[in-house]
Amino acid sequence: QVRLVESGGGLVQPGGSLTLSCAASGFVFSTYAMSWYRQVPGKERVLVASIISTGGSTNYADSVKGRFTISRDNAKNTLYLQMNSLKPEDTAVYYCSTYRYRGSMRYDYWGQGTQVTVSS
Repeated sequence: QVRLVESGGGLVQPGGSLTLSCAASGFVFSTYAMSWYRQVPGKERVLVASIISTGGSTNYADSVKGRFTISRDNAKNTLYLQMNSLKPEDTAVYYCSTYRYRGSMRYDYWGQGTQVTVSS
């Protein structure tokens, strides 16, 4: 079955950097687009960044453009999110995600999340 395990979260000061990782298993990682989402308590989960299966195209939320970089290593079945110039408003639980279609039904898959806290 699809399994996504995030790691790399933690406490960092404003202006600092963190790299999140997502280890994927249970599916052919190299053939699926992947995304990072984040969520703060009481708010909806929002898309942060996405990357196509080959890694050749990426998209970012306006709030993180120029600061975050999504990448993937298909040989290692791992997704990354390099986060630079972190701000307190980046504080959230970050989730790795993918999806697949079976017929007309879309199935979304999520990791357990990793907490990122930006604070002095």
